[in-house]
Amino acid sequence: MTDIAPELRAAALDSKAWPFEEARKLLKRYPDGAPAKGHVLFETGYGPSGLPHIGTFNEVLRTTMVRRAFETLSDVPTRLIAFSDDMDGLRKVPDNVPNKEMLREHLGKPLSRIPDPFGTHASFAAHNNALLRQFLDQFGFEYEFASSTDYYADGRFDATLKAVLRNYQAILDVMLPTLGAERRATYSPVLPISPKSGIVLQVPVEVVDADAGLIAFDDAGERIEQTILGGHAKLQWKVDWAMRWVALDVDYEMAGKDLIDSVVQSSKIVRVLGGRPPEGFNYEMFLDEKGEKISKSKGNGLSLEQWLTYGPEESIAFYAYREPKKAKQLHLGVIPRAIDEYWQFRANYSGQPIEQKLGNPVHHVHNGPPPEEALPVTFGLLLNLVGVMGNATKEQVWGYLANYLPDATPEKHPALDRLIGYALAYARDFVAPTLKKRAPAGVEIEALQRLDAELATLPADTPAEAIQNIVYEIGKTGGFETLRDWFKALYETLLGSEQGPRMGSFIALYGIENSRKLIAEALARA
Repeated sequence: MTDIAPELRAAALDSKAWPFEEARKLLKRYPDGAPAKGHVLFETGYGPSGLPHIGTFNEVLRTTMVRRAFETLSDVPTRLIAFSDDMDGLRKVPDNVPNKEMLREHLGKPLSRIPDPFGTHASFAAHNNALLRQFLDQFGFEYEFASSTDYYADGRFDATLKAVLRNYQAILDVMLPTLGAERRATYSPVLPISPKSGIVLQVPVEVVDADAGLIAFDDAGERIEQTILGGHAKLQWKVDWAMRWVALDVDYEMAGKDLIDSVVQSSKIVRVLGGRPPEGFNYEMFLDEKGEKISKSKGNGLSLEQWLTYGPEESIAFYAYREPKKAKQLHLGVIPRAIDEYWQFRANYSGQPIEQKLGNPVHHVHNGPPPEEALPVTFGLLLNLVGVMGNATKEQVWGYLANYLPDATPEKHPALDRLIGYALAYARDFVAPTLKKRAPAGVEIEALQRLDAELATLPADTPAEAIQNIVYEIGKTGGFETLRDWFKALYETLLGSEQGPRMGSFIALYGIENSRKLIAEALARA
């Protein structure tokens, strides 16, 4: 563990940044230092019934931010377990997988005992678990992967499973009032796995011998006595969650807002079992472009691979950090703004006092000071540039950047070089198909003619701010109702889009002569 400067720790104790607020809950949980187990345990959960999505990744990311904040506040060691509930029975076939008919034949069976529809792993759960680990490894998360199947089978849950049987009625007293009449009639905290069909059964259970882990139940008309140990049963998920918190002595786990009631019920069960519920908070869910909740089975929203095609890793982390208790849309359209806002916060970081640094999102994205490299051109400006260039290459983009930057080379600006690649991909797939340059009309024609005449008098190396002043003056005196109408006309006639950059910056970047050609082409359409 790295040494924490006293002034940093002192500032973190008062920081209003949400990871530090969460971390202080853990300080209060253990006011005398390390718990008996010698560390503070963080957990994230994953249901591998569908392909991992960016929301799953996001939970591990945010939990890691709280973990790092706690490590700033305390010298107590920490661990993070990424737990996969792969003993869960498959309730429906996901929409975004192959071999759906094969999966339908295994409905109800534990995910870890169903063949992999992709044909690459030993089970459907193993396939999705591997994807989850690949996602997390890509970002260098420090975590320990845990499989429900393994933990049930190797006895790590045995003592707590027996405690569930010993407190069976008390757990029922917690759960039954929350259920409808039909559900109450068949509800059991314990779900035996049928020795006949292999299906996770939803049937009433009789506790035969709690200390031996023995139950009885009806399986297709036959009374079966069976142990719940060794993977022969699993628990209903709210009970399972509570059992896991007790068995592993989990100190912190966050959950989506849709699970608030589940957290309440599971916490009650933890107390029945003699444990202490973990700390945590409920975050808002990501929504897709239509405002609908992102679902693993639907496959709506963004995948991690999609985001990383059009934006760097830091931009995802930045987007996930901000306003975790506010519902946010998660679709391809949010990527450019997330990239530019990340760089704005990063540019501000070095000049901020320590209190503001701790509240700056980039501090939590990078677990401390970000790299010192600055970004001389915004991502939005790059998108406008490559949009008008058409089917460009990186080398061609760097050629235009030479109009704007005296030291425009990939070696001196590696982050910018990466962003050019993302901009080319994003513009190719999402910007170019939407560009439609309209003809100028009315006062727009004369204003464009004036702009062209002004640009004709300028040297090639005229600064962006000087060009912007000219653009601004033409808009003020060109007969437009508002300056916004002038800028909108420039975007729509020269760039083919409804929104755009500061035109002074764009013209300096694209080059005065090239910009005059755009104006000439626009006037020719009038």
